[in-house]
Amino acid sequence: MKNLNIVPFVSVDQMMKIVLEVGIEPLLKDMAAYIEADFKRWEIFDKSPRVAAHSIDGVIELMPTSDGEAYGFKYVNGHPSNTKSGRQTVTAFGVLADVATGYPVLLSEMTLLTALRTAATSAMAARHLAPSGAHIMAMIGNGAQSEFQALAFRAICGVDTLRLYDIDVEATQKCTRNLADYGFKIIRCATAQEAVEGAEIITTVTADKQYATILTDNMVGTGVHINAIGGDCPGKTELHRDILLRSDIFVEFPEQTRIEGEIQQLDADHPVTELWQVITGKVKGRTSPRQITLFDSVGFAVEDFSALRYIRDQLRPGNHTELDMLADPDTPKDLFGMLLRAQP
Repeated sequence: MKNLNIVPFVSVDQMMKIVLEVGIEPLLKDMAAYIEADFKRWEIFDKSPRVAAHSIDGVIELMPTSDGEAYGFKYVNGHPSNTKSGRQTVTAFGVLADVATGYPVLLSEMTLLTALRTAATSAMAARHLAPSGAHIMAMIGNGAQSEFQALAFRAICGVDTLRLYDIDVEATQKCTRNLADYGFKIIRCATAQEAVEGAEIITTVTADKQYATILTDNMVGTGVHINAIGGDCPGKTELHRDILLRSDIFVEFPEQTRIEGEIQQLDADHPVTELWQVITGKVKGRTSPRQITLFDSVGFAVEDFSALRYIRDQLRPGNHTELDMLADPDTPKDLFGMLLRAQP
């Protein structure tokens, strides 16, 4: 009989081994398929903006959702100054639980998993919104998320040329070094303006917690797709407002994006399209060669739910730890009796 108090746990080391065993690009493609499948049933999910605790140093958030059968949540922080003390800007863990019993069925690290699901979501969205045949991507911000974005766009969209820029030259060197064996043509650029020249897809993925103008209006020509993922909390943006006014804007969950995304710069009634509507065919995404499409991505709980579902399906003997984390009294009403079992 299955021991019901045992919960599978995937550690950071185990997550790394799962990713490398599957292969980074195959995993990104598979995870994107899980995310797309959940976006196709978007309407059945419980949805709410994440619960956020903001401070002058950063933010700590809880991101919950449920499809009625399973419940998932992620704990995640965002502290841009952490890198000064050798810490990650973003760390996370998540739980998947059975709605019928309330028992957790998976506990997992989600620092790596968030990077993977963010990249998979970006490329999945671009597959529906970017110009047909696009293969040149500018990436402004070459930090912890950059390689995942590049590999997801290669695996899912066919991007083979990267134009890289970061105010931190060492970050660009790191990104170039890490991607050296993946077949990209890599062009290191001296400015953001240079990076976007000739690019068909522009990804902005910076970390500063402030209103910023990574892209100015004159830098963005017609026909491009913008993947804006750095602006993800109140007071943090990357694009000049005029770019938004020229773009068709696609979002995950408007109620959250209007608080945290680029569109916090716009009036509350400015029209946006929910990405799930494009994926299900309810509305069209890219409609003309000159159209500017903008995926204003802040990350949403359904994507974490999809990622946790994917990892649960990858569990095999030896790639996770079994945690004794739930009480198992001999009878459900005798919790105190269970305590006494530990007497010497």
